[in-house]
Amino acid sequence: MAASSACDAYDTALARLAQLQSNRAITSLFDTPAPAAAAGDRNKPPIDLNALAIPEMLDWLRRAGYTPGSLAASPLRFVHVAGTKGKGSVSALVASILHQYRERGAGRVGLYTSPHVVSVRERIVLDGEPISRDKLARYVGEVWDRLTEAARREAEAKGLLHDGRGGVSEEELCGPGTKPFYFRFLTLAALHAFASEPGLRSAVVECGIGGEYDATNVLPAEAVTAAVVTQLGIDHVGMLGNTVEKIAWHKSGVFKPGVKAFTRRLPDDQGRVMEVLRERAREKGAVLVEVADEEVERWGGVDGARLQGPFQKYNMAVAVHAAREHLLQMGVELEGRFGTDEWSLSDMPPEFVKGLRGASLRGRCEVLRDAEGIEWHVDGAHTDDSLAGVGRWFAGRTGDVQNDSSVRVLLFNQQERDPAPLLKALLSGAQKDSWSTFTHAIFTRNEEQEPAAGEERDLSTQSKAQATMQAVDATTATAVHSAVRPAVEHIRHIAAEARKDGKSCMVLATGSFHLVGAVLKIIDDHVEY
Repeated sequence: MAASSACDAYDTALARLAQLQSNRAITSLFDTPAPAAAAGDRNKPPIDLNALAIPEMLDWLRRAGYTPGSLAASPLRFVHVAGTKGKGSVSALVASILHQYRERGAGRVGLYTSPHVVSVRERIVLDGEPISRDKLARYVGEVWDRLTEAARREAEAKGLLHDGRGGVSEEELCGPGTKPFYFRFLTLAALHAFASEPGLRSAVVECGIGGEYDATNVLPAEAVTAAVVTQLGIDHVGMLGNTVEKIAWHKSGVFKPGVKAFTRRLPDDQGRVMEVLRERAREKGAVLVEVADEEVERWGGVDGARLQGPFQKYNMAVAVHAAREHLLQMGVELEGRFGTDEWSLSDMPPEFVKGLRGASLRGRCEVLRDAEGIEWHVDGAHTDDSLAGVGRWFAGRTGDVQNDSSVRVLLFNQQERDPAPLLKALLSGAQKDSWSTFTHAIFTRNEEQEPAAGEERDLSTQSKAQATMQAVDATTATAVHSAVRPAVEHIRHIAAEARKDGKSCMVLATGSFHLVGAVLKIIDDHVEY
């Protein structure tokens, strides 16, 4: 393909994806009562939007040229990962481990995660690298065309093709109206890519939201070697429920009959979460393997990993269990005690250690240093627990705050939720003795550019976060910005002033993947990895 035509195809793929309804538009349906089954019929129960999800996705899968049966009959085998926190990290860790065994039976490895931070190519990873532009264009184009042709056949069978007197036009057939919403379409594109790539036999698939009704849960049990439920928390309550137990029910929907499912064993004071997971495993005929904290603490994790943070050792441990099970199911021989039922985490071979160290995921505990010497720490954490963990991670990297010769800047936003409790959770995690972790705190909206002349942006959320910061720690200098670019320029000014005094500058950008994406887009051309 010529360079210009390849570029055109990629731009076409991005334009097509941009036409699809976003996940946010879908999840907003759950923020209000579900519509009645029939307009005006008050005696009918409300429509369960969740219950429609899998039948609808199976129809889209069929239109794209696949069925659960065809996936089961293929040589492709999947690790399926759900959870509230850590599911992206665990997915990346498993894929990185499997990549070390590509010549020993695992084959080439695919990885499907969400959301993306800078480029949609991050969502579909082949052999450790984001899918290339030309391959993304190819697979998006092929799925788009298959769905268009399926809609044409169905319209023709129903006598609905445009004949000058109404019906469905060619433009409508080729447009977004005959396609699923964004996440479902990308799931189809990822499955198509994995099935089409020569020699690709292993794939790690991360759920989008939930598990039971998630678009990825069309994977048949026969094609799944291991399931994972990572740490649970309160998120997407409209779709999943307002208790951790209800959310656990949804996440454990990835459990499959006869397939081992791995999770971190939670203490008894965490409510009925473990009971729910155990009940669901029995209900679905899965084998639940609970990874105990005591085992993880004895092992201690792997030093020098790209995915940083004290909490990552728990993600690593679950990833090791799932990757090991996948390799065994693929017929890979694991040597020594690690290949026996008596194995422990300390028995893992060098390939596993290398895989754990090398795994990375954009916007998750990512550290970059730009040309001006500013050290950027970016993480898209957006729940209480995950922000507390990110706070502990950043505090651990600042060294001895009392004797530190650095300025420490927080860049924060959470546009969709109350920022006060989230910010307090972050600050609680980052607290070191009686010293303030942050010398400066900047609160911004997620838009990259400043508003156009005459445009006004609501900064009430940012002002509330600023007031929360001032109430918690009045010694921290605070500011509010209407866009990320001026906020980054403000940080660069702070860093320049610090350099005059011989001080370095460390930044933590967190609270939203949208914020992190904008930050990375701005600084990416000026960083050293």
